[in-house]
Amino acid sequence: MHILYEDNHLIALVKPAGLATMGLPEGHETLFTQTKAYIKKKYAKPGEVYLGIVSRLDVPVTGVVLFARTSKAAARLNDQFREHTVEKVYAALVEGKIIPPEGECVDYICEDKQNRRAFVSQSKQGKEARLRYRTVRQVNRCSLVEIHLETGRKHQIRLQFSVRGHPICGDVKYGAKQPFGVGIALHAWKLAFSHPTTKERIELVAPLPKTFGGR
Repeated sequence: MHILYEDNHLIALVKPAGLATMGLPEGHETLFTQTKAYIKKKYAKPGEVYLGIVSRLDVPVTGVVLFARTSKAAARLNDQFREHTVEKVYAALVEGKIIPPEGECVDYICEDKQNRRAFVSQSKQGKEARLRYRTVRQVNRCSLVEIHLETGRKHQIRLQFSVRGHPICGDVKYGAKQPFGVGIALHAWKLAFSHPTTKERIELVAPLPKTFGGR
């Protein structure tokens, strides 16, 4: 386990590709079950370990995931996410050269639960999805992009770049043709928020995987 931050209120880890954050049937390992087991062993907890879900990532995505170790911390952190005071920065390798090299994407997204994917509504019926991006550099026939996520919709980044003709490398679900080893080329690079008790600004950074061509 790659732990980025840990105290009595929070624990943040780097999720690898291929591991679910949570939500699998009992007996299946997730980052959530791994973290609960780690806390139980480290602190010799005799009973059930509390762990609150604060952030989550899709199975093929890597990067920072934050859990709360108390219900009070969970409530305060969830309020920050709801009020959009948490800074969420991602890195992605997308197919092609993006023009313009920086800008904003705004769409209305609907969820297709049966097929476990999302789609853009042309009638603005769905939930507003908003992000800002800038191209860092070209990597072969792909673009390394820094993304500031302003909302947090299901598959938002994956869908918004795909509909603009720049699917994330390895993301076959959303039309990618460029392969990318394990998972897809999307990484939750930075998460910044106020500590739920001290109010100190915390910035967590998960190093960019070498498969992205460095940073």
